[in-house]
Amino acid sequence: MEKNAKCDAVRLVDGVLADAVHSGASDIHFEPTAGGLEVRFRLDGTLKTVETLPKSVSESIISRLKVQGGLLTYRSDIPQEGRIEYVATQTESPAGRVTDMRLAVFPTIYGQRAVVRLFFENAGLMELDKLGLNATIEESLKAFAAGNQGVLLLTGPAGSGKSTTLAALLRYIRRICSGKSIVALEDPVERAIDGITQVQIEPRGELTFAVALRSLLRQDPEVLMLGEIRDAETAQIVVEAGLTGHLLMSTLHSGSCSGALLRLLEMGIEPYQATSAISAILNQRLVRRLCENCKRRDEATGKWEAVGCELCLNTGYAGRMLLAEQVHLDGTLRKAILQRVDLETLDTLLAERGHMSLVQDGRRLMAQGLTTESELIRVCGQC
Repeated sequence: MEKNAKCDAVRLVDGVLADAVHSGASDIHFEPTAGGLEVRFRLDGTLKTVETLPKSVSESIISRLKVQGGLLTYRSDIPQEGRIEYVATQTESPAGRVTDMRLAVFPTIYGQRAVVRLFFENAGLMELDKLGLNATIEESLKAFAAGNQGVLLLTGPAGSGKSTTLAALLRYIRRICSGKSIVALEDPVERAIDGITQVQIEPRGELTFAVALRSLLRQDPEVLMLGEIRDAETAQIVVEAGLTGHLLMSTLHSGSCSGALLRLLEMGIEPYQATSAISAILNQRLVRRLCENCKRRDEATGKWEAVGCELCLNTGYAGRMLLAEQVHLDGTLRKAILQRVDLETLDTLLAERGHMSLVQDGRRLMAQGLTTESELIRVCGQC
């Protein structure tokens, strides 16, 4: 009986993983409930329940995942993280070829909860000019990439495409400046990039972002990519690197460009250092793209609506697009930062200068029939 249960678990897990890959899901959630185990796929940024498994197989399913991820099957009381070995094929789904699967297991009152994150290599998102950025921002990023000094910060919540943008920017720099020394510090390394030295930072190891970055500055790098600025020490080293002849790009958790600037100040960075080192801040989000097969235009309002069909799994959407806003530090903005103005004043200053916000960029996509008003409200909170 136990052998049959294990066989069923192997078959079920393999089937769920294959279905997730085929549908292009970015995450698979195995959520224990009082009555069973819910399996949900994150499709284009939103969770969709695809199957509910009986309680009797829940433990076997999680155990099978833990075996695949190299985790301790006899420990169910602690969080664990691992990597699932997956044999990828050349063409697996519209999202591209799977390059990695990461597993995280966490104890709950109904049993262990597991989430598998899938990493895809999509040829259509590898180059800077394929990301769908508006022309002004794209040209600005190219100008930054051609420079020799300065810091570019990317902001936005988890899953907003920051890593994809950084990877595309690194490929662009490698192509136009083939002789430059380029190093990337990541946690984890999500995708290998030819011609770039990539270093994986272990979250619980001694090689932290700050330690690695400080050491690398003595390794004669010209371009540095830092996965995330997490603390004041790292922020200080980033600013120093930007002031001493390095081209550096990183991410910082913040809801807006203005918020990112103020967060640096809160980390102890002096205003004169921030204004001298930071070249630009890019804030981005991902919105779902309307399914071309079933989208419909409301004749009364002229607005496009998501309908749903078999091709888009009845979601009304297929794929995602980038919304972005960018702030350059010019004389007026630098003066405001030196005066340590608050967030509201910075936002007002940007609006007076005609700054194109995320919402305005979203309205551009709405006008082109690429997304909907409800999707823009879901992502940005307003329209």
